[in-house]
Formats: sequence, C-alpha cells, structure tokens
Amino acid sequence: MKTLILNEPGSFSLTETAPPPAPGLGEAQVAIRRVGICGTDLHAYRGRQPFFAYPRILGHELGAEIVALGPDENARGLAVGDRVCVRPYLNCGVCGACRRGTTNCCSKLQVLGVHTDGGMRERINVPIDKLHRANDLSFDQLAIVEMLCIGAHASRRAAIAPGEFALVIGAGPIGLGTTQFAALDGARVIAMDVADSRLEQAAEQPGIEFVVDGRGDVLAQLRAITGAGDLPTTVFDATGNPASMQNSFGYVAQGGQLVFVGLVQGEISFNDSEFHRRETTLKSTRNATAQDFDRVLAALAEKTIHVDPWITHHASPEEMLGRFESWTKPETGVVKAMLDF
Repeated sequence: MKTLILNEPGSFSLTETAPPPAPGLGEAQVAIRRVGICGTDLHAYRGRQPFFAYPRILGHELGAEIVALGPDENARGLAVGDRVCVRPYLNCGVCGACRRGTTNCCSKLQVLGVHTDGGMRERINVPIDKLHRANDLSFDQLAIVEMLCIGAHASRRAAIAPGEFALVIGAGPIGLGTTQFAALDGARVIAMDVADSRLEQAAEQPGIEFVVDGRGDVLAQLRAITGAGDLPTTVFDATGNPASMQNSFGYVAQGGQLVFVGLVQGEISFNDSEFHRRETTLKSTRNATAQDFDRVLAALAEKTIHVDPWITHHASPEEMLGRFESWTKPETGVVKAMLDF
C-alpha cells in the first residue's frame, strides 16, 4: 500500500509497504481518505517538533472509512462502510491522569503521527474506542475535526464568561478553530496576526468581532476595542512562536488569564513581579478528549461552524512530495491543506 514516510527533516519518500493485518480484538481497520496537514506536521518537517523521532509516518488529522472490524465488531455499534474521524491519542488508561479522566494528559500518551506512526498511508488499524462515526459529514470535514478539537478544548479549559473579551493570537487553523468555540461560548472575540492574508480572512470569519494587526501598537488597538483602557480578560496564544508567547503576557487584563494553545521547543520566560501584580492565571492545553470530539462533530452537523473555506489546498501522495515544501511558506496562502488517498 502507498505510504509516505518522513525520513528526516525536509525529506519525504513515497513507498510501498505491507497492508496491516486483520484487526484484532477491540480494533478496526480503516481506509484513510483524507489527512489534514497541521502545524505538527510542518514542525516535524522543519525538525522543530518536540518529542519526535525520525523516520516517522505522519498524519493524525484523519478522515477515514471502516473496511474491517475485529471479533467484537458490535461493541460500539460500528459497521463496515461507516465514515469516521480518528481520535489519535493512545492513552494507557491506568495512570493517574487517565484515572482522573484527563486522558489527553496521560503520562504514557502516544499520538498517532507524532510518537508512533500515523495515517499517511492507505490503511491503518486503530482501537475501536478511538473512532467517532459521522456518516453525514464529508471526509474533508472529518479530517478537520481533530484540529477543531484543539480549539474546543482550549475554550473549555478557559471557562469563558459570556460577554468577556477574548483575544486569540495567531489566525492560522488552530487559532481560527479557537475563535469559533470561544465565540460559541459567548466571548467577544478579537483575532490578531501579522500576515495580511490571515488578517483579511479573520475579518470575514463569523464569530470574530475585531481584528488586531500585530505589527502595530497592539495595546492601543486592544484598549480601543475593549473600552475604558481595559485589556482582554482571556488571551489565547495559538502561534507556537516563542516571541509571541512571551509578549502575550502583556496583553492580559488585571485578574485575567493566558492560555497557551501552541507549543514550542525551549523555555518561555516572563516578568514575575508583573505576573503577580496582575494576578494572571496561566494555563496550557494539550490535545483534546472524547468530550471535545463529540462537541465538534455536533457543531459541524448543526452547521454552527463552517470550515469549508479553510480548506485551501489538496494533493495526492505523489503530488504532495513536490508541494509540501511550499505549504510551509506563508506566501503560498495555505490555511488547511489536505492529502487525498
């Protein structure tokens, strides 16, 4: 079967590999129809992804179709032919985090396409309990679910109060997803970026009330939006950029919170006395849970969020070999690229 392998930073190969064996107890075999290309894949391609080793089969944003089920095929009511998205977080189920229900924080977590081989291949076996059926959604929509779950989880972690101002820094796919669920949770959403194309798209995005150009006087723009010289009470940084993440401390209102959605290799520092003066709450987010997947699938089915305009590029495995490098460049205009099997 066709398989794309990232052999080392900057180097993919397309090769033929053996198909997976028949699914075992508690497993399903799925045919991969779409793979969303995300920031994790771009970081891995550039050699900047934490907790990563080469060679690796990338791909964790997956729209798939069930082609075979293991011996307990009726355990969750799934059937051959069902369209599914994959929750790609393989948790142990027994550590303290798993016992507390925070499976996304599992101490032994393995993420498909990051810590173990993922879905950039024609077929893959996955645990049945990691599949979410949605036969009314397209494969493009299913492949974007995991990305949206990052934003849904971040907004849930923030526990936004209706009517509060929430700033989302970084209007890429993760940032856009965060804006949508922050808006659904009642926030007055401000999007900020430094790229003209992303600022223009954010200005047209439902749920985003205000747009801030990060190349200008950010504090002045924010105070003009919120009124009375205030700053946003919730700030999300979805850039994965260390300079942006450090600067984001200065955009939080007194008594507000900062939520790091993006991650970066290395350390982030801040002024401790200013941090205490504002009594800032700092949170991180990691991946998502089954609850977030259920919410995103419901939002797509109910059409309370619309993601089709975000999908800007498609490629077959053969085409991707020559295009992936261009997808890393802002001037290409990629919002979300899809690999089609």
